[in-house]
Amino acid sequence: MAQLSGLYAITDSQLLPSNKLSQGVSAAIAGGARVIQYRDKSKDPARRRHEATQLLRLCRQHGVTFIINDDVTLAAEIGADGVHLGRNDGDIESTRRQLPDGIIGVSCYNDWQRAQAAQDAGADYIAFGAFYPSTTKPDALAADKSLLTRARQELRIPVVAIGGITTDNGAPLIEAGTDMLAVVQGVFGQPDIRQAAQQYAQLFN
Repeated sequence: MAQLSGLYAITDSQLLPSNKLSQGVSAAIAGGARVIQYRDKSKDPARRRHEATQLLRLCRQHGVTFIINDDVTLAAEIGADGVHLGRNDGDIESTRRQLPDGIIGVSCYNDWQRAQAAQDAGADYIAFGAFYPSTTKPDALAADKSLLTRARQELRIPVVAIGGITTDNGAPLIEAGTDMLAVVQGVFGQPDIRQAAQQYAQLFN
């Protein structure tokens, strides 16, 4: 199984347009990102495939786990390490048929039952959040740190915390029990991406 711990950096096409995508992700990896998720909600399959293939190559070079947001077909086609599923992105069973050896991550928001069900269905990690107000998803449900503590005690799979996480408020989530901090704006929205990633990565030391 690929590494599922540390800084989990998620791309955003508005923060990182095509011409800056590889450069930005390279900087995040240089700063210590251990997982990269390619997240692009556009309807341009050719561009998405091209970008995802570029990022996969980059992650392979540096031993970093590469996840694709919600597009199981694309993940299977290019041989990505895995896929991340939201509430409306398909079920784990059919995803596993397309990605028999891939990582499947599942968004569980603030829903403990959903997390348990995801683990039971074969998910490789789950994500809780938003823990803090988020500019990426301003309407996201609020999650409590107690979910992370309970997950550490009762779940057998790694846990991601997401939502408005900064270098100032991330440490309490690690202390509560998360294995990964998922960050969009805090890494790719910063003037020095490498330095921003480094500051998050240091929280795990």
